Amino acid sequence: MSIKLVNVNYIYSPKTAYEKKALTNVSLEIQDGEFIGLIGHTGSGKSTLIQHLNGLMKATSGHIYYNGNDIYAPKYNMRELRSKVGLVFQYPEHQLFETTIIEDVKFGPRNLGLSEEEIEKRAREALLQVGLTPDLWEASPFELSGGQKRRVAIAGVLAMQPEVLVLDEPTAGLDPKGRDEILGEIEKLHKERGITVILVSHSMEDVAEYVDRIIVMNHSKVFADGTPKEVFSKYKELEEIGLAAPQVTYVMHELHDKGIPVDVNATTVAEAKESILAWAKANHYINQTKDKVEV
Repeated sequence: MSIKLVNVNYIYSPKTAYEKKALTNVSLEIQDGEFIGLIGHTGSGKSTLIQHLNGLMKATSGHIYYNGNDIYAPKYNMRELRSKVGLVFQYPEHQLFETTIIEDVKFGPRNLGLSEEEIEKRAREALLQVGLTPDLWEASPFELSGGQKRRVAIAGVLAMQPEVLVLDEPTAGLDPKGRDEILGEIEKLHKERGITVILVSHSMEDVAEYVDRIIVMNHSKVFADGTPKEVFSKYKELEEIGLAAPQVTYVMHELHDKGIPVDVNATTVAEAKESILAWAKANHYINQTKDKVEV
């Protein structure tokens, strides 16, 4: 399974004084089971891009294929596509409206025309997948914390059993604990279900920690596409377009510039720690040897 974009363009308000290119000749392929980070400054085109993935927006020109089928072909089942490519908007809790958590999660699968038994089963499974226990299911979604509301919204999409989960800034507005919990649940879903995840984020630390591949958007175009190490190794180029690398990258480069042979390609705290400890142990061993020799 894959999503393939070929020369996709999108123009807001074409042939008017407000005409603006949001996507310019975007070509890329998202493979089954990938965990992708999508980054870019405000107005770079990333939010427009993700709304094309399940047909919420239609390209001005170009083609999008889902599992080899052109989604713009006549009679293509767009409803089925939207059940397979689930999109969770930024601040999705603003879309909660049912009286109880479980009823809110049932809304999506109910629109698929499923039996009540299947709807109930899917809702329960989805709530458990995002870490919401049965004692909360009959509560009002408006009584929950910000992080819990975000989980309900994600569960509502998961209950439709998508093959691809697209999340637009899922941790926006959350405190560090809530952010870690949400990202931990998303990572768990990716690993346990093999679901394809596309994470839009402004946090370079979060992207470096969780994703396998990063796509960078800049002024409606794909600026970079590669592993976190490949993309963040070009941190000076990222700075030129208003982005940055994780703080760890800068720390490791500074240590290296001071003559400490650490791994400048480390992108996470764990990688940096391992590299620094390896240097420290080696250095300590050398000093001990010298001391013994001197004695």
